[in-house]
Amino acid sequence: MPGVHGVPVLARGSGIAGWGAYVPRYRVKAEEIARVWGWEPSVPRSLGVEEKAVAGVDEDSVTMGVEAALNAIARAGVEPGRIGAVFFGTESKPYAVKPSATIVAEALGVTPETMASDLEFACRAASEGLRSALALVEAGHVEYALVIGSDTAQASPGDVLEFTAASGAAALVVGPSGDSVAVLEGVYTYVTDTPDFWRGAHSPYPLHGEGFTGEPAYFHHIESAVKGLMERLGLRPGDFDYAVFHQPNGRFPLRVAQRLGFPREKVLPGLVTPRIGNTYNASALLGFARVLDQARPGQRILLAPFGSGAGSDAYSFLVTDRIEERRGRAPSVDDYMEAKRYVDYAVYAKMRGLYTRIA
Repeated sequence: MPGVHGVPVLARGSGIAGWGAYVPRYRVKAEEIARVWGWEPSVPRSLGVEEKAVAGVDEDSVTMGVEAALNAIARAGVEPGRIGAVFFGTESKPYAVKPSATIVAEALGVTPETMASDLEFACRAASEGLRSALALVEAGHVEYALVIGSDTAQASPGDVLEFTAASGAAALVVGPSGDSVAVLEGVYTYVTDTPDFWRGAHSPYPLHGEGFTGEPAYFHHIESAVKGLMERLGLRPGDFDYAVFHQPNGRFPLRVAQRLGFPREKVLPGLVTPRIGNTYNASALLGFARVLDQARPGQRILLAPFGSGAGSDAYSFLVTDRIEERRGRAPSVDDYMEAKRYVDYAVYAKMRGLYTRIA
């Protein structure tokens, strides 16, 4: 496979042509949330989260998704009309019945000759879209596809989830391997019916199974997917230069990496949750985008998103020589993380609609 810097590739014919991110500038500190609800400061510290990004009053998953997609398309250098599919993964869409993917596609100039689908699988919905996009490109049904993961903070006020539930978006333009900055080497999916996190039809906030979300859900599914991928490709942890896992907090990714045999230094470059919180469908993809912001040709990246319910995908990507020329075409993840403005809990609650006005 030309352009992969001399590394042997089991070519799949598809890869990432462009990547983009968006993180709102507003931040609320975890210690501020703890102060308001009477939590001990040790609680947010135990989660490994310092602060989280908060969407403004004029932002939602669609507006953030559009911003991330514009950056991804700019990096890919692709005319929007060549994008034959748009997959939008979120668990906080603005309409209960009205596709978000069509709004995004229209705003980007992708319509009308395109597929457009909203996907749902908790935090793994965008990864479902990535699997579908890669398959569509490999099969020759579309030339390029756009995948977006975008979510706004959703957590019951005072619940432990409020420390981490954050806002952000990431987008990937999937295209043929010959035009990719990272070529797909292999993918493996592991799914079971494990109800660790859910929200009823009429419930405003999700519920979670406390410790149940760890062992039988997050750890079991990610470990099974990653082991399956490595066995299929004949790889070991030492063959990867970076490892990006779903980031519900700042501790779980480091723990699952240790259990799988990946050293901390391979995980830290893609660990964004301590600084912006858990952005749900954008979580792993933002970490992946940050790795692409710094990866060099020939390096191998493991990407392992997870979604409650439960399932995990494990991808292996090989970075190509094209990455250098496309890196500077859009803001980096660090650019967004460093451009921030702190707000107190009252302003955060107002922006996220936690108050009910009484006439």
